[in-house]
Amino acid sequence: MSRSIKTTCPYCGVGCGVIATTSDQGEIVIEGDPDHPSNYGRLCSKGSALAETLGHEGRLLMPQVNGEPCDWNLALDKVAEGLQAIIQEHGPDAVAFYVSGQLMTEDYYVANKLMKGFIGSANIDTNSRLCMSSAVVAHKRAFGADVMPGCYEDLERAKLIVLTGSNAAWCHPVLYQRIIESRRQNPDLQMVVIDPRATPTAETADLHLAIKPGSDALLFNGLLVYLEQCGERNSLFVNQVTEACDEALAAAQRDAASLEQVAQRCGLALADVERFYRLFARTERVVTVYSQGINQSASGVDKINAIINCHLLTGRIGRPGMGPFSLTGQPNAMGGREVGGLANQLAAHMEIESASDRERVKAFWGAPAIPQQGGLKAVELFQAIESGKVKAVWVMATNPAVTLPDSDQVRRALDRCELVISSDCMERTDTSRFAHIQLPATTWGERSGMVTSSERRLSRQRAFLDAPGMARPDWWIISQVGQRMGFDAAFEYRDVSQIFREHAALSGLQNNGSRAFNISWLADLDAQDYEQFTPAQWPLTCAATKGTPRLFGDGVFFAVDKKAHFVPVTHRLPSSKADACYPMILNTGRVRDHWHTMSRTGLSPRLASHTIEPYVEIHPEDARGLGVADGTLAQVRSAQGAVVVRVKVTPGQQSRSLFIPIHWNDQFAETGCVNRLLPAVVDPLSGQPEFKQTPVSIQERPFAWHGFLFSRRQLQPAGAIYWARSSGTGFWRYEIAGDSTPESWADMARSYLCSKGGDVGWMEYSDQAVNRYRAARFEDNRLESCLFIGPDLKLPSRDWIAALFNKQTLDAGERASLLSGHAPDDKADVGKTICACHGVGEKRILEGIRIQGLNSVELIAEKLKAGSGCGSCVPEIRAMLAAG
Repeated sequence: MSRSIKTTCPYCGVGCGVIATTSDQGEIVIEGDPDHPSNYGRLCSKGSALAETLGHEGRLLMPQVNGEPCDWNLALDKVAEGLQAIIQEHGPDAVAFYVSGQLMTEDYYVANKLMKGFIGSANIDTNSRLCMSSAVVAHKRAFGADVMPGCYEDLERAKLIVLTGSNAAWCHPVLYQRIIESRRQNPDLQMVVIDPRATPTAETADLHLAIKPGSDALLFNGLLVYLEQCGERNSLFVNQVTEACDEALAAAQRDAASLEQVAQRCGLALADVERFYRLFARTERVVTVYSQGINQSASGVDKINAIINCHLLTGRIGRPGMGPFSLTGQPNAMGGREVGGLANQLAAHMEIESASDRERVKAFWGAPAIPQQGGLKAVELFQAIESGKVKAVWVMATNPAVTLPDSDQVRRALDRCELVISSDCMERTDTSRFAHIQLPATTWGERSGMVTSSERRLSRQRAFLDAPGMARPDWWIISQVGQRMGFDAAFEYRDVSQIFREHAALSGLQNNGSRAFNISWLADLDAQDYEQFTPAQWPLTCAATKGTPRLFGDGVFFAVDKKAHFVPVTHRLPSSKADACYPMILNTGRVRDHWHTMSRTGLSPRLASHTIEPYVEIHPEDARGLGVADGTLAQVRSAQGAVVVRVKVTPGQQSRSLFIPIHWNDQFAETGCVNRLLPAVVDPLSGQPEFKQTPVSIQERPFAWHGFLFSRRQLQPAGAIYWARSSGTGFWRYEIAGDSTPESWADMARSYLCSKGGDVGWMEYSDQAVNRYRAARFEDNRLESCLFIGPDLKLPSRDWIAALFNKQTLDAGERASLLSGHAPDDKADVGKTICACHGVGEKRILEGIRIQGLNSVELIAEKLKAGSGCGSCVPEIRAMLAAG
């Protein structure tokens, strides 16, 4: 009999509910939970493909010390002894934890408690520093607390939605689809997108403001001035519940004296700026959504406060359909902040600089020591590791060697560090190769705990799989280390619900409403109630037992004076500017179907099929001027380093700017880690790095030969200067290129493809004079691998070759097609995947448009299913319809 478990998706901060159903045969089906209020059954392409990522390939299944497998006792003893030895010799600030928004709240809680309460250092920071810390600081400056005022329902009740620094169609597809559905039901709903790039989100907007990179604060300062001049100030609200309005207006007026000045400095048409300002002024129910394009800036905090100032002036906050709205990047970034996972926090929204807060937490934990000041934030933490100030680091569920800026510096730091501990589900990552001790952790589907979404909604992740090998939950690993360090009583946790009750109790401790975060209503949950917990939004108190969708409707905020605070903002130009050596500005971000460093999504053939290698987007005029052609390989270089990536020429990219995705790393591409290019520039208030503004140069990277290979095994293409790997159904695909031609292509092909024995068949074609070569390897008449080489990019289509790996045997015609490089028939080549949810290829959609007469997104969805899933491919389908 099948068994269904309700859980929560492990990807972004939307927090979608998922139902995992396991059949008697062990087959697992993933579906959206129709009862979950975050998604009501919807899933994006990544969530829909979760079942493809549950295998044990690449998993770390046993603890390792210095590369040698061992049992848990030895590994945990080595961790505890190593940390204690360094603390005794150099003090508690010589050790650090670097944790992750992928952890459960309970994992986070135990890690923070061990570091800040018992080791006695604040050197615990999280990769949430990279995505949300500027929003944290801005919200605290404005509201007195790290809170998101509204809820997802506001996006459906708004009359105007402003999306700034957010490609929601790709990065938060489920919320984007809720917006699109609201527009269908309410044609009056307007959408403005502020983004330098013409993203899929921008393509569906009523107004797209292709703003000059880095000028966001100026645009919103100009809006604040316009609102005041048009009489849109809500005087009752401003006078009674806010402070510093006049100071903020004075700063904005100095910064944005006129509409003409704003338009010119933002690189926008005056008419478009006027239209945006007029829409905002005349629409009461307006939600302004901001995400990484705003946060990941050296002035991200000020940009967010410039946005919030506009909502405070008009009183558009705390009521349905209006307010500033921060879209969180990670599934539990907010949960990590609730427990104090950032280096400048204490716990449960208490302040590390507050003596009374420190005493309160110390007494609650029975802690020997609480640090009196904040610890090292992410970027400065790894700088301190390289300098030798920090001598031990424990990295949990994250990959800083890829995700931090100036990643080569991070790698140097880890290489020089005296003790590197890694808790991860994967054995090989760019970070774990530096680890002296590796600890196998459970991951999604195997672990249980709580997460908090962007709208303050607590939701359960539940286990539906057995933990493989010797993998254990992070809370258990940390607790075991705490006990071995001599803190037995504080870390004798029996299960995850016990940790959550302690966390909930701390949130309510002496909390008379002065702290926003309060889930004390849940402090008495027993194990069964915890297991059956249904999603709810905090605060959750005896006065709000069913949760709190919105805050500040009563005009009461969390600053000492209980008021909201305007913040005077002066627009600052980015600190990194283009020059003669590096004339282009690089922006980075996500692609549609991948997540972070691809340790999960990289396993899914469906997800890998849309974007199979790292790339750089460039405007056609820049491409012509720089001699860079579409589809070629190019070297992008900065003062920090260089990458080689595939070129995509697109008018959607702003002139003099480039875009490269963040996901690729040494496990999936030889030269694709974009953060090698980025300097370690941070917002001085939040410590959040600037990922959107790096001066670079670009030039074509010529190669002597180009090629690709397919194999049922993972291979190491020695001799290829460029390679990028992606998963397919039953195979791995490699795009490759090299500088030097081997003496014998046949010998090189066999070195790639013939490391495995068995009943092997071989066929090949070679023209050494023009560097053209093809080979295929068979096992028991089944295609096992194949290689195609040419002197240029004129290589066979990959898609029909991929289909041959689904066959048990190939007939004579199919074998001949392999050597000729031509598909056996037109239908075999479906083109690149457009719809990942249903696996629909580009050529199939074009056939539907041109031959079947499918002339709308709705008809294509009905007949071909493309676009009927998460909807994130709909902008691409629209573009295909427009092209005809």
